[in-house]
Amino acid sequence: MTRTHEEWKAAAAALTFDGRPVIDGARVDASTGRTIEKRNPATGEVISQIHECDETDVDRAVAAARRSFEAGDWSRAGAGFRRERLLELANLIEARADEFALYDSLDMGKPVREAATIDAPGSAALYRFYGEAVEKQEDLIPVTPPGSTALVTREALGVVAVVVAWNYPLEIATWKLAPALAAGNSVVVKPPVEASHSALLLAELAVEAGIPAGVLNVVTGRGSVIGRALGRHEDVDMLAFTGSTEVAKQLQQYAGESNMKRLALEAGGKSSNLIFADCDDLAAAAAKAAFGSFYNQGEVCSANSRIFVEREVYEDFLRLYAEAARAYAPGDPLDPETGTGSLVSEAHADTVWATIENARRDGRIVAGGTRPEINGSRAFIEPTIVTDVPIDHEVHTREIFGPVAVVTPFDTEEEAIARANETPYGLAASLWTGSLSRAYRVSQRLVAGTVSVNTVDALGFTTPFGGFKQSGFGRDLSVHALENYTDYKTTWMQWG
Repeated sequence: MTRTHEEWKAAAAALTFDGRPVIDGARVDASTGRTIEKRNPATGEVISQIHECDETDVDRAVAAARRSFEAGDWSRAGAGFRRERLLELANLIEARADEFALYDSLDMGKPVREAATIDAPGSAALYRFYGEAVEKQEDLIPVTPPGSTALVTREALGVVAVVVAWNYPLEIATWKLAPALAAGNSVVVKPPVEASHSALLLAELAVEAGIPAGVLNVVTGRGSVIGRALGRHEDVDMLAFTGSTEVAKQLQQYAGESNMKRLALEAGGKSSNLIFADCDDLAAAAAKAAFGSFYNQGEVCSANSRIFVEREVYEDFLRLYAEAARAYAPGDPLDPETGTGSLVSEAHADTVWATIENARRDGRIVAGGTRPEINGSRAFIEPTIVTDVPIDHEVHTREIFGPVAVVTPFDTEEEAIARANETPYGLAASLWTGSLSRAYRVSQRLVAGTVSVNTVDALGFTTPFGGFKQSGFGRDLSVHALENYTDYKTTWMQWG
């Protein structure tokens, strides 16, 4: 059932919050006795107190994960058992999809409509995908000399730490957790302090679904403490991360300083979108460009925020793009009709706004460029389109993580490719053309983990997602994600 604005507000008012971590299958208090005040960025209202855990709590959670892994109730139970439990977890997520949606909306400001119709159902579906996929993996018997047999199996790594960003609190956690759990690992999750509640509910539902206590633990608190403790922990075998490039580099250092734990890092992005004059439908390209740069308030690591347009169609595209951006006007996240919600905090909005002011000084604001106050909050920013700034301006070079995009003309295909690749990141890219040969030729030369042709930011359960260069390494989604959380083991048997 689709809820009205008033119904969503009533449901939000009735929602209960528990900011305690989940360790060994139960809610517990942080050992510090301290909490962090959590506010709804769209209203400024205090909604809960997140328990501020420290290294002691990390040790407790890792010990619980290790104990559960060694016990074998999950790791050695067999793929069929894990499949059934993950399918049941998916059912429970679907049954409480509106609750998950409200937690993520109230925590980080995203429209509840999107969280309820995309994020929560998509997360449930992904647990089903990996539950089914892991049961269909095959071991190998390679050719060996006569008198011997070798069996090559994929083995779970052990204790996996998961550190996730706040822009898709449930969904990005699921990208890591579903394959890690399906493979038989035990997990300790560090959710974002800005948006912890959906991960905490997920851990409770995992126990309800029959996943043994200690297999999924959630430790709340600040990344500078919990992330560092997990990164340096000698009993964590692998760490999966989504977040900034700066933090990803710190995690690499922590792994080197400790036990050389494995890493899968999905870090920053500054994705390009190339619009060629032979594009079949310029209006469609403009509408998708608006989606690619302003959806989820622009708080998307793969957001197509650098748009390069062939000069022949530059002015027409700019007009169509500005018109399309109107569909993403900010409003109350609990209003199903709102285009986008608030940014994750007023402090983050301040940073994004400073970038817009610099662009206003150094170039031209074609659309947007305002910061409305809604529900008493200043965390809202109108989708903003910038032009006529130098190519080394921060709107070209820095991951802004807000509803800001820059549009620049180009004259040749070679120039477009060079501009697109002039970035330390390599997460995603898009291009629009009616020429099959150009689509293939340009996509081959764009340095990006995903290149979308005649669409933007394309992804699906069956295709891997991740980056090159300083966007990190390792892949989420698809069966290839299981490779992050397993490794090959050879068992050689000599008969003669």
